[in-house]
Amino acid sequence: MTTTIKMISLATLTVICLATSKVKAQDAATENKTTFSIETDPSTFVFKGYAFHFRIKPKNSKHLVIGAGTYGLDLPTIMVDMNKDNKDKGWNVRINSAYSLFGEYYFKDANAKWYIGLQAGIQNFKNTNDNIANKESKYSNLILMPSIGYNWQPFKFPMYVKPWFGV
Repeated sequence: MTTTIKMISLATLTVICLATSKVKAQDAATENKTTFSIETDPSTFVFKGYAFHFRIKPKNSKHLVIGAGTYGLDLPTIMVDMNKDNKDKGWNVRINSAYSLFGEYYFKDANAKWYIGLQAGIQNFKNTNDNIANKESKYSNLILMPSIGYNWQPFKFPMYVKPWFGV
């Protein structure tokens, strides 16, 4: 099975599971109980990757969501070439795996509208170069990233759009 077919199958299976299960992808209602949700980032599949996040809104919390996640992807050429020393040199950079913990504080209700967040984790990279056969470098780095974003749920179906920016 090709990688593309595997990724499409995984994305389809995820949507079907979310649509037919009791686990919600983020219910904006504030409840007096701990709620759990799962999410993925479809953009990672475009870059030959994956993403899975487990999220918790603690009991009696109106604004806070915490969680853990894992992801991997090929960095797009435009990002690799942002360093002028890399531009058009044949570099390929992949986050083979990454694991992180995060927290998000929503200004309105948990999982609704504007939020600020913080992510801490580790990213495991693999670099190759099209001009150098059979060679690769691997390394890891720690990440501590503040972020800001917006959670928009345009449908009653538990699916949302969440553009965000991290530094």
